[in-house]
Amino acid sequence: MAYFDQGTFEIRCEWGLAAIDHLARGQTVVIVDVLSFTTCIDIALSRGVTVFPYAWKDDSAKAYAAQRDAVVAGPREQSDQTYSLSPASLLNAPSGLRLVLPSPNGSAIAFGARSTNMRVVAGSLRNASAVAAWAQLRGIPITVIPAGEQWPNGSLRPAVEDLIGAGAIVSRLSGSRSPEAEVAAAAFEGVADRLVEQIAFSSSGRELIERGFQRDVELACALDVSRIVPVLEGDAFVDISHLPS
Repeated sequence: MAYFDQGTFEIRCEWGLAAIDHLARGQTVVIVDVLSFTTCIDIALSRGVTVFPYAWKDDSAKAYAAQRDAVVAGPREQSDQTYSLSPASLLNAPSGLRLVLPSPNGSAIAFGARSTNMRVVAGSLRNASAVAAWAQLRGIPITVIPAGEQWPNGSLRPAVEDLIGAGAIVSRLSGSRSPEAEVAAAAFEGVADRLVEQIAFSSSGRELIERGFQRDVELACALDVSRIVPVLEGDAFVDISHLPS
């Protein structure tokens, strides 16, 4: 169904895991999961941690981690005792840690994109400019995927923080934009001067704050504080920002 592939545009944007199958393949796919998978990756890689995405939060994650000499991230509610999808839990992670970070959203998309021929990059508000600059150097087309969340029945819930995060990256890219990409850029530009307020009062932000994770929201809203460029190499995200272009 070519009318869904945005193939006539250089900068593309679509929601969730299905975007991998339905959008025309480009040079680079940027996955955006602001609360909190791609924010976790940025902070983890800044600490020298290797992050393995994985799609399922079940016993299979333990076997997957054991095969890679890694540990599995635990529940966010136990982040004072272990590493989790709470970005704050990774602020003091030791260099050399190997971490499997399962989630049904951003991590599942990254895991599913491993078999494509595209470069897979983890983008967030924290590293929006760095990721966009790196992707632009590698050429168009570029696909930006806001991960979204899930409703209790497992269906996709478009999440405003991911639309804003995707827009932050799209707004820094040159090339013809699909209407979907234009809307994402407009969403970011409309709230760029009040990111914390908008995301904190979003459904996802309110959920985290009411569960006691306000620090995670603050970390996720820190625009362009990082130069980390997390690229999926084999099974793991690694920072390639220090490598020559």
